[in-house]
Amino acid sequence: MTPSHPYRRNPTFLYRAQWTAQQLHFHPTEAIWRVTMTAIRPPLRALAPLLLAGCLGSLRALADDAIQPTADILNTAQAFLEQSLHDQSHGRTEIALGRLDPRLRLARCTQALHASQPGGTRLSGHTSVAVHCPDTAEWTVYVTAEIKVFGPALVTARSLARGTALVSSDVKIVETELSSLGHGHLQSPEEIQGMAALRTLPAGTVLTPSMLKAPRLIRRGDRVTLVSGQGPIQVEMLGEAVNDGVRGERIRVRALNSQRIVEGWVVSTSVVKVTL
Repeated sequence: MTPSHPYRRNPTFLYRAQWTAQQLHFHPTEAIWRVTMTAIRPPLRALAPLLLAGCLGSLRALADDAIQPTADILNTAQAFLEQSLHDQSHGRTEIALGRLDPRLRLARCTQALHASQPGGTRLSGHTSVAVHCPDTAEWTVYVTAEIKVFGPALVTARSLARGTALVSSDVKIVETELSSLGHGHLQSPEEIQGMAALRTLPAGTVLTPSMLKAPRLIRRGDRVTLVSGQGPIQVEMLGEAVNDGVRGERIRVRALNSQRIVEGWVVSTSVVKVTL
């Protein structure tokens, strides 16, 4: 009877050791078994990494299919902003979307993504777009964006001192980035006729309404003509301005013939339209 050998009870150890039958002094049948296992196991061992890689790749592909690509979210936001700007007939625009967190993992939406803007959000400057998945996944992502809107604007053609009454030759029209102008802008030379600079304006300054003021057409104590009526039938009388006024401003005037105080709107220099 062949004595029991420790390696016989542990064929795995035998396989790993890869010792020869002569070194172990095994029975020939044991040697045959060892050689058979040696012939079979190495190919399986060599294929194991490939099989594992294939399984991991399949699992990764399944996982990726369940995740909403961030590119789809950004494309939806981009298309929404482009269409919104087009509908509002803006001039040339530039849109720069913010980046999404690369760690973002959202369930893939089975329906088309929907984009909208929160109430009160502007279509210029720094803004945001809400991209929403309307199906059971029910998620919303806010995409930030920087929108530049370009259009015609009036800029000073030369340096203007404070108090200068502007004329058409003082300004020119140039394409300007408008979204950064928080107080609006002027587009036509007609808008500055008779206006005066509130402060010194260097050449190339984009003009906004807050930089200009209408000149006083009437000052307190000035003699003015009060005009009442419409069309060919009008009544005129003399008055004295109680306070200063610019074009279109409502002021108080004392009618000289009755000393009565009336209110009217400044039409031009020394002319006030009243309703009697």
